[in-house]
Amino acid sequence: MPASMQEVKRRIVSTKKTGQITGAMQMVSTAKLNQIQKHASNYQIYSSKIRSVITHLAKSHLLDSSAVSGEVGKSQDGKVNTLSMIKQRPVKKTGIVVITSDRGLVGSYNSNVIKSTMDLIKNGNHNTEDTVIIAIGGTGADFFSKRGYNIVYEYRGVSDVPTFKEIRPIVETIVSMYDNEAYDQLVVCYSHFVNTLTSVFRAEQMLPISAENMGTDDLTEQDENDYQIEYETEPSQDAILEVILPQYAESLVYGAILDAKTSEHACSSTAMKSATDNAKDVISSLELQFNRARQSAITTEITEITGAQAALD
Repeated sequence: MPASMQEVKRRIVSTKKTGQITGAMQMVSTAKLNQIQKHASNYQIYSSKIRSVITHLAKSHLLDSSAVSGEVGKSQDGKVNTLSMIKQRPVKKTGIVVITSDRGLVGSYNSNVIKSTMDLIKNGNHNTEDTVIIAIGGTGADFFSKRGYNIVYEYRGVSDVPTFKEIRPIVETIVSMYDNEAYDQLVVCYSHFVNTLTSVFRAEQMLPISAENMGTDDLTEQDENDYQIEYETEPSQDAILEVILPQYAESLVYGAILDAKTSEHACSSTAMKSATDNAKDVISSLELQFNRARQSAITTEITEITGAQAALD
């Protein structure tokens, strides 16, 4: 068998093995996607409720009054005073939470998030001096670190289906940094899952919490009439906010990570499906090339035998 045919045969075997691997990875990613979608759909119920409560409070100007009257800063026991989450102050530094994956083989997932985040920084006239990065995922951490950005916090190894308990320390760290004025506003950047084939970039302001970034300005007049403008609070409005605000921050970050992980699994499944389909196309092309080469070799052998027989006659 000619050397060229041996090479084609080796490529066919190698491509088939690669196709088997990518096919298995597609099945794994699809299974993870189905699992996290069920988890995320159940969590959305809680997330929408806590957002509804905060929206009511924002519309009733309870957040504004607490921001003015509440004592913001460290409590006597050294814990973070969560009322600092609604404290407005001049923006000298912007914190950006970038959610990416820890590994590759996820198609354009990471590149889309990073490119859109860089556009956000550029359009906001920010630079490496007035921007700090909170990186959730190794890809984003490595990218921004190499380009001279200040990585004030990074978290690697987020579970395929992250739990609320796993994410809570991240939120506590983020709020503590805001309380210590490591940044004056915080934006969460991630890939929002639309469907298996589509994801879109989202950037949501997490801190400070205010009526402006709660979207209450978009309410219709009928919606406004549904809100009770005055509240009676027990024991006090600050005590209530001390409970509600951390829950809202946790729901926002946890929801963003769940959403991003769902998008990651969808992109991984799509990428592996494309790789498997491409492997099949390559195998088909190589097999055709191999059959043509073999047919040519057989034809050559028949011609040589016929020529030799004619010479003997």
